Amino acid sequence: MAKNEVMKPVANNKKAYHDYFIEDKIECGIALHGTEVKSLRMGKCSIKEAFIRIENGEVFVYGMHVSPYEKGNIFNKDPLRVKKLLLHRQEINKLVGKIKEKGYTLVPLQVYFSHGKAKVEIGLARGKKLYDKREDIAKKDQRREMERTFKVKNM
Repeated sequence: MAKNEVMKPVANNKKAYHDYFIEDKIECGIALHGTEVKSLRMGKCSIKEAFIRIENGEVFVYGMHVSPYEKGNIFNKDPLRVKKLLLHRQEINKLVGKIKEKGYTLVPLQVYFSHGKAKVEIGLARGKKLYDKREDIAKKDQRREMERTFKVKNM
């Protein structure tokens, strides 16, 4: 992989945008073992059911599934292993302060490679209520309908 390549997406969490209002986004590194990196480069990762916790001043991602590398034999790690996220102390302290507010949580939004290093974009999120989700679906339908009518008029 070339060093000038800026961002190569691996996994995306569309469900997070459906279930949460994303208030803030933060890029952080992820501590991986060798075969996990190779598997990520092949795009074998899922963060749909993943969540993030802060324990003892460290940030961990739970439920992030990195499939075992096919040629990795004994060096493969558990696919659902808890992985540590790499953040500066002051960023972690800021996140702890925000999470203590009512209704905030951390969710992984996407996994990608930036300049050859595996990164995770995490979002400071507030949960949506059912009526908020219905409102978003209605807006999407309305936008789709407008695009459809605009497309018909231009043909």
